[in-house]
Amino acid sequence: MKAIRKATLALLGVTVLWGGTFIWMQQSLNAAAAALPNIPEDDVVVFFVMMRFILAAIVLVAVIPRARAGFANKEVWKGGAWLGLIVWGGFLLQMLGLTEVTPAVSAFLTSLYVVFTALIGVALGRQKLTAFAILGVLLATFGAGWISGPPQLNFGVGEWLTVGCAFLFGAHIIVTDRVTKIVDPIEVTATMIVTVAFLSTAVYVVVAFDTLSDFIGLMSNLDFLFPLLCCAILGSLVALLVLNMYQKEVSPVRAAILYALEPVWAMLGSLLLGLEGDVTFWLPVGAAALLIGNLVVEYEQIIEEKEGSSMVDSE
Repeated sequence: MKAIRKATLALLGVTVLWGGTFIWMQQSLNAAAAALPNIPEDDVVVFFVMMRFILAAIVLVAVIPRARAGFANKEVWKGGAWLGLIVWGGFLLQMLGLTEVTPAVSAFLTSLYVVFTALIGVALGRQKLTAFAILGVLLATFGAGWISGPPQLNFGVGEWLTVGCAFLFGAHIIVTDRVTKIVDPIEVTATMIVTVAFLSTAVYVVVAFDTLSDFIGLMSNLDFLFPLLCCAILGSLVALLVLNMYQKEVSPVRAAILYALEPVWAMLGSLLLGLEGDVTFWLPVGAAALLIGNLVVEYEQIIEEKEGSSMVDSE
């Protein structure tokens, strides 16, 4: 049980870092808009995502020699390629969806990955849903989706693209659970990040390569570069490395409910830095639902731990 507690705290740290990525990305977008007002924001986003994973890959391979060992292993590449493809697909669908829907709608529909994680796990026979888990899933989905207020849903292309994104993020949690139990998590993190960097570069070359000279100049702008480095090193490298090392210690549904805390940190950080407006009624409501959802699942874990101890004592 100590391993589960340690993993829970580690994954909680991942949600804090992921919450920071929203802030860092917004800071970089603001800097790019000021420096390159004629460049479409979509092109800036594509470039940012590409550089985020290229830098993460370079630092990981340079700093952690063990990460390079997986490059000669077919199984590591297979697992990393699948994880990278799923993550990249989720990012792509989310970005495309955001061109058609509001951030509030995107947040709500993306939060459905908690539900998809449970459904995929059950469909594959890898997960049994208890009453505690179902309640935790529902509370986490509500909390993450409504933290910015009630979403105004009108199902069109953007909404369905975002639902597809949520499905892929749920699939990523399930596949991570399987892959990291088979191959070394540090090695597979390297092949995964390299895969995302390659796919992101391919997209940039196709849709925005003519802006390269502008973006090369932008890289010398510290207001753009510093948040980008934070996103690459903390939000990608550290977060994905910790996730791959510790998620296997908890169930996929437990991990999904933990990850749903991400928008709480993003919202709180944005408010503190003045990137959001005033605090609304929905922030404490959404945060409370997320907290209760996590506590419900944690309570079930405590009960199972006590029952396990009682069985050992009786023997």
